[in-house]
Amino acid sequence: MQDVTVPPLIPPTTEGSISTYAVEWAEREPSRVMMSRPGPDGWDEVTAAQFRSDVDGLARGLVAAGIETGDRVAVMSRTRYEWTLVDFALWSVGAVPVPVYETSSRDQVEWIVQDSGAVAMIVEDQHLLGVVSSVRESLPTLRDVWCIDGGSLDELVAAGQDVPVAEVERRRAALVRADLATIIYTSGTTGRPKGCELTHDNFMGLAENAAERLAVVIKAPEASTLLFLPLAHVFARFIQVVCVHAGARLGHTPDPRTVLTDLAGFRPSFLLSVPRVFEKIYNSAEQKAEAGGRGRIFRWAARVAQDYSRAQDGGRVPVALKAQHALADTLVYGKLRAAMGGKVDYAISGGAALGERLGHFYRGIGVLVLEGYGLTETTAPATVNTPDMIRIGTVGRPFPGVSVRIADDGEVQVKGVNVMRGYHDDPEATAEVLRDGWFRTGDLGELDQDGFLRITGRTKELLVTAGGKNVSPGPLEDRLRAFPLVSQCMVVGEGRPFVAALITLDEEMLPTWAAAHGLDGLTVEDARTHEAVRAEVQKAVDAANDTVSRAESIRTFTILGEDFTAENGLLTPSMKLKRGRITDKLQDEIDALYTRSAPRRG
Repeated sequence: MQDVTVPPLIPPTTEGSISTYAVEWAEREPSRVMMSRPGPDGWDEVTAAQFRSDVDGLARGLVAAGIETGDRVAVMSRTRYEWTLVDFALWSVGAVPVPVYETSSRDQVEWIVQDSGAVAMIVEDQHLLGVVSSVRESLPTLRDVWCIDGGSLDELVAAGQDVPVAEVERRRAALVRADLATIIYTSGTTGRPKGCELTHDNFMGLAENAAERLAVVIKAPEASTLLFLPLAHVFARFIQVVCVHAGARLGHTPDPRTVLTDLAGFRPSFLLSVPRVFEKIYNSAEQKAEAGGRGRIFRWAARVAQDYSRAQDGGRVPVALKAQHALADTLVYGKLRAAMGGKVDYAISGGAALGERLGHFYRGIGVLVLEGYGLTETTAPATVNTPDMIRIGTVGRPFPGVSVRIADDGEVQVKGVNVMRGYHDDPEATAEVLRDGWFRTGDLGELDQDGFLRITGRTKELLVTAGGKNVSPGPLEDRLRAFPLVSQCMVVGEGRPFVAALITLDEEMLPTWAAAHGLDGLTVEDARTHEAVRAEVQKAVDAANDTVSRAESIRTFTILGEDFTAENGLLTPSMKLKRGRITDKLQDEIDALYTRSAPRRG
């Protein structure tokens, strides 16, 4: 059994809670800009003193509304300043926020509120208020529902004016790190979502060590990030806590369609995202270059960026390559960095594999992507690459205070300050994954001689073909999704004679690609059977097949007319495939793949 342990950089303690971070900054440096909020004329600054005042005002309102220590309060909204405010106000009075994705179905909302026993809920707007109202009769513990856009937070603040500030301070002082901070429900790729109970120390112990280990990123002068991932996701919630702890300026943007505009105005120094966003930035730039007749220049610049990055790994960059890199920076890289705000030096990526190609590309253009790995059960990150210890293609070494080991069957197991205390009201499920403090992740991986982790698949997603070949679909799917025309894909083949794939097209990229190939006006429905489109997708399949054996290769595929989305129930809110649901819904399409004659390998 392989294992690696990285000792903590910050001595462990039992005192304090997450909300004390806001108090400490307000007392130590009240004029420090902690956050920026979208305003009519750009971004409005929120100082440490103002943030604490906002938090305490809302906390007093929550006390006036009858919220007690330990009460669960569900929060359902897009990413915005008010969510961070609500979190810190709830933590200040000892309550437990329960995040809910704003894309969740009625059934999901009903289950999470029921299972958590939430006594109140905060929603963003009238639409989400309607979703909650439709299941209200089946939620006996739910007393209050407050609407952000309806002015409910202001009403709470007004109602709390008679509550002594000392009451909030008393509750805050009574908390310890071992207390429950939040219940975050897993994505639910199979069965009902399970509520992960994460303590204040899960967040604080990890955040304090992360800020120290990544000080050049998080504690740098004028460090800042723009949060656009859903705050219902553990990754975004962890970064929120890290930023408030470290004093990095935090911004929020709720609409993915305005991210590039918001980045230009906010100008963050580091980003956090998922690989799909980095793929989209690359693919969009490539397609725009093609449409503008500069595709050859872009492809050359991309190769130079990757060669430059790989040469850095070797410790020596040839003079000729340096000259090419300088020219490519003027022609291409500078424009890409400007699109991300112009000040981004680092990005943190998690949720899926980024891949060596994109890792080297981004480092080559001057944005170092630090790929990491973790789950809801590990309070987001368990491992990460750092600027001084990076191995592109891996997910890095363990965070300080975290241990990682590889079991005899190849499963990745994690132990440390970040591991949840258990699943809410589910001792059997907890006992299944937590033994002797080690969390069984369900992921397959390997550790190299320097302790860098590489994820190779998932134990529960392994396909076994009729020939007895074990196939891990994740790596194949990751490579296919990196292709510009591909939005989503699912590899199939359980008990079948060969491996095949269900593929969907990227509706945003299709028009650009079609125009560049003289196919203006091509619809998704027409494209799925068009010879040129199928030939282009076949190239992506061939490239993915080059990385595996023939027995693991995709022999045939079908292009679907409908994408996999969270809205149609085929993806989780964190963009993971719901394999069982997809299989049930698309059984006819899967069967058809195996009734065709003479399947071929591209």
